[in-house]
Amino acid sequence: MPGYARLAALILPLSLIAAPLSAQESDGAEAPPEAEAGAGEAQPTAAPPEAGEGENVTVAHGIGVFGPPALPEDFEHLGYVNPDAPKGGEISIALAASFDSFNPYTVKGRSDALSTVMHESLMTGTMDEVGSAYCLLCETVEYPESRDWAIFNLRDEASFSDGTPVTAEDVLFTYEALRDDGLSSFRRVIAQSIAGAEILDERRIRFDFVEGYPRRDVVQTAGGLPVFSKKDFEENGRTLSDSTATPYIGSGPYMFGSADMGRQSIWKRNPDYWGRDLPINRGRHNFDTIRIEYFGDNEAAFEGFKAGEYSFRQESSASQWATGYDFPAIENGYVVKTAVPNGDKAAAQGFFINMRREKFQDVRVREALGLMFNFEWSNATLFYDQYTRTDSFWENSDLEATGKPGEAELALLEPLAADLPDGVLTDEVVTAPESGARQLDRGNLRAAARLLDEAGWQAGSDGMRRNADGEVLSVEFLNDSQTFDRIINPFIENLRALGVDATMAKVDGSEYENRRYEFDYDIMVTHALTGLIASDGLYQIFGSQGVDDVFNAAGISNPAVDSLIGAAVAAETEDEMTTATRALDRVLRAIRPWVPNWYSGDIRLAYYDQYDYPDDLPPYLSNTISSPWYFDFAWFDEEGAARLREAGILR
Repeated sequence: MPGYARLAALILPLSLIAAPLSAQESDGAEAPPEAEAGAGEAQPTAAPPEAGEGENVTVAHGIGVFGPPALPEDFEHLGYVNPDAPKGGEISIALAASFDSFNPYTVKGRSDALSTVMHESLMTGTMDEVGSAYCLLCETVEYPESRDWAIFNLRDEASFSDGTPVTAEDVLFTYEALRDDGLSSFRRVIAQSIAGAEILDERRIRFDFVEGYPRRDVVQTAGGLPVFSKKDFEENGRTLSDSTATPYIGSGPYMFGSADMGRQSIWKRNPDYWGRDLPINRGRHNFDTIRIEYFGDNEAAFEGFKAGEYSFRQESSASQWATGYDFPAIENGYVVKTAVPNGDKAAAQGFFINMRREKFQDVRVREALGLMFNFEWSNATLFYDQYTRTDSFWENSDLEATGKPGEAELALLEPLAADLPDGVLTDEVVTAPESGARQLDRGNLRAAARLLDEAGWQAGSDGMRRNADGEVLSVEFLNDSQTFDRIINPFIENLRALGVDATMAKVDGSEYENRRYEFDYDIMVTHALTGLIASDGLYQIFGSQGVDDVFNAAGISNPAVDSLIGAAVAAETEDEMTTATRALDRVLRAIRPWVPNWYSGDIRLAYYDQYDYPDDLPPYLSNTISSPWYFDFAWFDEEGAARLREAGILR
């Protein structure tokens, strides 16, 4: 699986926007460990002809953001894998969704969850480091101390699944395709960091970076781009902007097997995968096939699991986890039910409020809406007390803002005072409101009513809130998840008690995607894809330049936010980045673009007893639908499978 999510980089595949597999209700994380001083440090060499006179150039197998990567050049395998894991077998999962395309790089259509599985990048990250990148398609990377440019030297053996070599021409083609035809927010962000690329020879390509742009992780940004086959695009008439029913060709360990469009996709391990013996790949990519079964809703998917239609399940429902796992295969020991810890930061999941709409542009309205969601009641009544409330966009990490701003944060915030929400410079950081044991908290109801009165939404004789023009304050929740019905409905009841005309639009996956891309919603549940390294992707998630793209779900556009993103991305030390990110978190929370949800530090798993994985898991488990950690380094246990077959358990 690609390690792209662990790099400090831009948001690329739209399939990575999808919720983490456990995150219909939760997720979790903490700050990265410090790299051991000097580990893996590359040595400077004489500059190549392309470098420019007088520059000392580092030639390395990897690169870090705030120091060298942890793994030395001669590492044998990643520390968290079983290097002798057997190959074979199948792993199958289910998704309560559908798909009609294999292009995850466009807003058109809904792509299969594994539509990026075949794409590798020049460099890749790992699940036990943050911000470090190691050569994958490249054998080495060269860069000067200034990091004004980088040269990637491709491995001679790197090839696509059709047998054609991966060349510098493919890398250049990919960069230009993403630059010219990618999502608009990505095009803007890449244009401000990468000045251009140049082929030096068949296996060497140089990227030059924009003068004056922060250099901290520009090499990782270029190295994290997926690499397409130019031949595949030309022969199949592909463009990034159009959906396609023809899966991509790639160089990765998996390639397309078969599909029943919208219902099932099967991806098979490439027996001729060029990189199977690389140290970074030892003990990984162990399954012969990965199968995804698509169901209409979560209940149907769970019934399919009980019936043995698929074999591995990451449970998204706290209620299901607490009450549903009492079927015979569990009682007989054929299905394992367990929870594994995930040290990654909590997913920034919440009810995001579409501030592009005039009625939500007053912060008092947004605060009032947030007061009416009763997490404490929901946790006790619906979630069996399995969750912790989220406050921060960097919850459960060292990047989370706390208390009042200190001296270092104030140095960043005070020059931006004109664009800051009230109280940012003087008050405690905004936290989620607390509610009582009853579904409707009367104290919060009164506070919300005062806020709406102040914002000009007065209660009429019928109890409904109207503005000076007589328009009713209406709020529609866009929802395609059966799991969330029981959570949204009590929220709606509380809002209606406030005089808000709250409703839920229950739609199918296709309509949900169309409306999301067109910003045709009042409130929707989604995630802000923040990471433990402040990266260019923040411009897409929170920046003004991303306001017209799907990544910025709330439509945040604020000059102070833009400035703080720039400070976090440009920070040259970890302390500076932490301070800037905390200041950014503080301002975002004061803007109140969301009603934050909840998280858990555990990943809930249930699987038929034919799989195994190492006892010591890495701290930052990749957990997106397109690249869950168990696809990466778990393996098939043939003895367990034989026992299941003998018992007639699996289909």
